[in-house]
Amino acid sequence: MSQTVFAADVHFSGHVQGVGFRYTTLQVAKEFAVVGEVKNLSDGRVYLRAEGERAEVEAFVEEVGRALRSYIRETEVKTETCNSRYRGFTISR
Repeated sequence: MSQTVFAADVHFSGHVQGVGFRYTTLQVAKEFAVVGEVKNLSDGRVYLRAEGERAEVEAFVEEVGRALRSYIRETEVKTETCNSRYRGFTISR
């Protein structure tokens, strides 16, 4: 049975591919109680899905933005409450 959680879908644009963005995001995720994924998109953006308690998800997204700010030009965030569909945090291809 899945659990209802807070979720954020984040799109980062800028110079965000080929610079270790996904790996750094994975490392940052280890410091927070979040699950989800990060992946490159064909349009040059990076997509991040994070699920968990609202405060953890918001702090995680903020820390990713801070850690990688020199590569990010724009950040789009959409949030929702949903049934969790992840068991951990992964880099998707």
